[in-house]
Amino acid sequence: MDTDVILVVGLALAWLGVPLFFSAYAKRRSPLAAVLMLVLGGGCIAWATMTHPEGYALSEVPDVFFTVIARLL
Repeated sequence: MDTDVILVVGLALAWLGVPLFFSAYAKRRSPLAAVLMLVLGGGCIAWATMTHPEGYALSEVPDVFFTVIARLL
């Protein structure tokens, strides 16, 4: 898998995990699924950042995100 795709998947998992965490907290349920999504998302982001040859700058992330989405469409 391409590191750009792994980065985008990690960002999506982390982005979806935050509202899931607050939803579980508000309804007094166990936030296990939310924590799992946040940990997996963070792991994907860390793995993509460490294995990409030059690393990622924060200014490159939107370009990478839209490039991966354009590849899917």
